[in-house]
Amino acid sequence: MGQKVHPKSFRLKVNKTWDSKWYADGDFAAYLKQDVLLRKFIQRKLKAAHVSRIEIERSSNGIIVNVYAAKPGMIIGRGGQGVEVLKKEMHNEVLKDAFSRKRGLKNINLNIFEVSNPSTDAAITVQMIAADLEKRLPFRRVIKQAIGRAEKGGAKGAKVMVSGRLDGAEIARRETLFVGKIPLHTLRADIDYSRGAAQTIYGKIGIKVWIYKGDIFEAKEAAVSKEAKK
Repeated sequence: MGQKVHPKSFRLKVNKTWDSKWYADGDFAAYLKQDVLLRKFIQRKLKAAHVSRIEIERSSNGIIVNVYAAKPGMIIGRGGQGVEVLKKEMHNEVLKDAFSRKRGLKNINLNIFEVSNPSTDAAITVQMIAADLEKRLPFRRVIKQAIGRAEKGGAKGAKVMVSGRLDGAEIARRETLFVGKIPLHTLRADIDYSRGAAQTIYGKIGIKVWIYKGDIFEAKEAAVSKEAKK
């Protein structure tokens, strides 16, 4: 079961929450499509900034987009010019359709946040592995370095799985490397999961990353005991 259920959806309302927060009011499909296109556009545009996640909130006449990235300075630019340019491109590329005009979508608020510990972020780890594989570096060295960074960053466990024509082999195969523990069935476990693909000259190589950061309840209990001691 732990192999087949998405670690985030499995823990929704326990220690994870939704990346899109809005009320559909009968237009769920249109909102969902717009969210998907918006996320794809931002990920493509800000590839070099290593975007971790994109949260979208909607109001009656506006939209709030929160972007969490490892390199926020590359997005913001000098004097915040990068944010204004990105907002205009978002409006022209994605939010200028008939549905947006019908809903009266006018205000776009774009907020950029920095990821405090990129080495324990699964999405950023996937992007870094993909970039190294596209440079034709040996896959074993790449995934060992990724797991080493996660360990140094304080992760209690990490697992990386790559599949495809690894190192240009004739037959596709799957390789997995992990350290520590990954309790996929434990709901209180804070497991960050992401997947992606690297486009190499031999074809696509799929990448999956699990990073275990500890139990959420343990952190709460430690804080409570600390308060009691005071």
